[in-house]
Amino acid sequence: MSQAKVDRYKEEKKNRKKTMKKEKRQQRLVKFCGVLAAIVVVGWVGYSGYNSFVKGSTAAGKTYSVDTAAIDDFMQNLPGEETEAE
Repeated sequence: MSQAKVDRYKEEKKNRKKTMKKEKRQQRLVKFCGVLAAIVVVGWVGYSGYNSFVKGSTAAGKTYSVDTAAIDDFMQNLPGEETEAE
C-alpha cells in the first residue's frame, strides 16, 4: 500500500466513532421525519374524511319538524284499563 493510503486508513480508523455517530444520527433524523410526515398525511386524510362524512350525514342542512299533538290526543282517548284511586 502506498503511504497516502495508509495515512487515509489511519485517519478513517481514528475518526470511525465520530463518523458512525453522525451516520446513526442522520438515519434517526430521516426516520423521524418520515414518521412525522406519515402521521401528518394520515391525520389530514382522516380529518378530511370525517368532515365530508359529517357534512353528508346532515342531509345537506335540511331539517324537519313534526307536530305530534294529534297522536298524543289519540293515545289518550284509547280505551284501556283505567284504575280509580279510592
